[in-house]
Amino acid sequence: MEKKDLPTISASPKTRKFAREVGADLRLIKGSQREGRISEEDVKTFVKNSFSEVTTKKNETKLAEYNHSDFGDIEKKSLPRIKKIAGPHLQKSWNEIPHVTQHDEADITEMELFRKSLRDLYSGEKISITPLAFIIRAVVKALKDYPNFNTSLDLKKDQIIYKKYYHIGIAVDTPHGLMVPKIRDAEKKDITALGKELKKISKLSAELKIDKREFFGGSMTISSLGSIGGSFFTPIINQPEVAILGVGKAEKKQVFIKDKYESRIMLPLSLSYDHRVIDGAEGARFCSHLKESLGKDFAYKLAV
Repeated sequence: MEKKDLPTISASPKTRKFAREVGADLRLIKGSQREGRISEEDVKTFVKNSFSEVTTKKNETKLAEYNHSDFGDIEKKSLPRIKKIAGPHLQKSWNEIPHVTQHDEADITEMELFRKSLRDLYSGEKISITPLAFIIRAVVKALKDYPNFNTSLDLKKDQIIYKKYYHIGIAVDTPHGLMVPKIRDAEKKDITALGKELKKISKLSAELKIDKREFFGGSMTISSLGSIGGSFFTPIINQPEVAILGVGKAEKKQVFIKDKYESRIMLPLSLSYDHRVIDGAEGARFCSHLKESLGKDFAYKLAV
């Protein structure tokens, strides 16, 4: 090809230098600016897409290496619709967000005693309220003191969006797959109202009757495995949120307190957060705040 036949590339010296540094061929990049001028953002998008294509091809090659049926009988089932929708979102979140997961335990001995002692003010009948209602109240309380957890990141504008509302996402296990509806304005609801709301969204999700708008616009998500079992795990952040709290099953443990062992009910907490917005020290403080709110002399205040 003669020099006069080479395509004209419109890009600033800074963009050209950046392209050389990352090994991108400007001739293969389509500019998004006026008259096809190439920007640094165009180069970044090109590199990202190229990497994704290579990764996809590698994965496809690995998947095509053998047939599972060569080793015995198999059965094929279609991926449930909910998982088809959630899968790419979870993968995107895991790939794009630098996750840090902090593990801790909250002593909820007094909280459980108080929760099980609750009775109706008028009838005197025992009130059954899930521990998750207390946890939601504790999370809202912590979000007020640590607003970085109630944000979303706008990378295009280099901004952190601080939310003035408290809409808590609840991971609901349904026969159709995992759903994360929101409890709106959780700070305005007492534990009784939260308990009723939890039952309502769980039922609507299981029956596929919940409005799809309820899956958006959250502050932070809680994923509780307490009713199933297990302790610590690594919950994936529900993008565009920046944090998620994983809750395991509470168990009685022998804890060394004031020179002696005592039997206490300990609740496993796994806090995942976006390290671009939240650092480790703030993550530790958030966990400590949760433990304090759920602990002795504080849990009863969550019911008020």
